[in-house]
Amino acid sequence: MNSFRLCASVLSADFRCLEDQVKQLEEAGVDEIHVDVMDGHFVPNLTMGPFIVSTLKRITHLPLDVHLMVENPDRMIPWYAEAGAHRLSVQVETCPHIHRTLQNIHSLGCEAGVVLNPGTPASWLEEVVSHADLILVMTVNPGFSGQSFLPEVLPKIAKVRDLVENSHSRAVIQVDGGIDQKTLPLVYAAGARYIVSATAIFKHPEGIKAGVNALRESVQKNIA
Repeated sequence: MNSFRLCASVLSADFRCLEDQVKQLEEAGVDEIHVDVMDGHFVPNLTMGPFIVSTLKRITHLPLDVHLMVENPDRMIPWYAEAGAHRLSVQVETCPHIHRTLQNIHSLGCEAGVVLNPGTPASWLEEVVSHADLILVMTVNPGFSGQSFLPEVLPKIAKVRDLVENSHSRAVIQVDGGIDQKTLPLVYAAGARYIVSATAIFKHPEGIKAGVNALRESVQKNIA
């Protein structure tokens, strides 16, 4: 099973001091920066154009993990690849030609991820899992930071894990939504290894480093 990696979502960052907060993430030992791109159509919010990715690329050495929550990802993929994304993940619900979309992402030199909303069954991945580097299982309905974790998604994470293993896919399983000290051990036990967190890191009462440490300790205490 792939090793644990913590991805900090800048959706909850204070953009008045973004560079300083990213440096704090680096010092705290975060593995990746997660960027949530929303178009105001597929999800009810509007966030983060390619300029944000190119800015992050200039201020950090960490990989940039970009999640396209948009109606027409194929149009935007080249923009974010050029801006410096390490990985581009697309919603399976918005990609009628998902194989072609993943091939396009790979052709631009990026890793390719497929995302499932909470209401989308794991079976939607059956024909494409071998083409993906990452499967992101959303544990909230996408669109806003700070939402509560949906425990009914846990069995689906386990189903995706079994699907990946049975197909001998290289894909790792990522989760995003409501991840904190209590929910992280649950998704880890179900098979997720790439963990996205926003509020639990940026809004921790003792600061970013304390938030990162609390998340890592929750895995060590409950899983190790």
